[in-house]
Amino acid sequence: MTDTVISSHKKEVVIGFERPFVVIGERINPTGRKLLAAEMAAGDFSRVISDVQAQLEAGAHMLDVNAGIPLADEPAILAETVKLVQSLTDVPLSIDSSIVAALEAGLSVYKGKALVNSVTGEEDRLETVLPLVKKYGAAVVAISNDETGISQDPNVRFEIARKIVNRAADYGIPACDVVVDPLVMPIGAVPTSGRQVFELCHRLQKELKVNTTCGASNVSFGLPNRNGVNAAFMSMAIASGMTSAITNPLHTEIMTAIMGADVLMGHDQDCMRWIRKFREVPPAGEGGEVRGRRETRRRRVEA
Repeated sequence: MTDTVISSHKKEVVIGFERPFVVIGERINPTGRKLLAAEMAAGDFSRVISDVQAQLEAGAHMLDVNAGIPLADEPAILAETVKLVQSLTDVPLSIDSSIVAALEAGLSVYKGKALVNSVTGEEDRLETVLPLVKKYGAAVVAISNDETGISQDPNVRFEIARKIVNRAADYGIPACDVVVDPLVMPIGAVPTSGRQVFELCHRLQKELKVNTTCGASNVSFGLPNRNGVNAAFMSMAIASGMTSAITNPLHTEIMTAIMGADVLMGHDQDCMRWIRKFREVPPAGEGGEVRGRRETRRRRVEA
């Protein structure tokens, strides 16, 4: 069993094979959100504050923080956003950037053990990101592509993941601190993308013994009723061994699918989280009437 421990200054979240699925809220990301991007670039973080609260109320266990705004000072904005979010909540964060200087800026102000999002199998990324991960005692998301791009062959992606895990070990980063992203491609463009991910999740757990994550909403890109596809994908991915995902917790279909999958995987002890969420309180008197009928039937059987 492999556990990946991520922490803030006050709270730990553990991603693991035999643990409840970890939801990493994706909303603090200006990519595709022009208004949020403009506000963050101007130093207005009011929408970030509301996104933090909404995602936590919806059930997110961690939050992804990204400040990828074209022509803006991403390192400074990411560091400021990390400090702000940590002042609002004690859940751990995923620090998300393709710019190494921004990753370091975020890590330098972070309190706890962050999840770095991300490193790929490309040599320059391995040589620049992994030392940062080690320096700050973080965990890292390992995306299974390299200089050749994203292969449609799951075997190639698996070997890239193995390469990243091995290179991380060279820097003193244990496999439990490498969370592999098998890469979710749009099912509308790549009909086998779902099966590719399910196969990879199974192998990554059984052979490399690493935890997994993904950008879950990618699977439905371009399709109608995206939440329906995303919810089905999440259930199947969890059954295949996926242990976390970066997704939007505000979509109730997805959160319900995740909670249901936890029940069916035996990761919700006695179904108590499900019961607390969905149990309906019976109208006054109804409970007594039901018990009365049951007691009558029992007396008849005993007689």
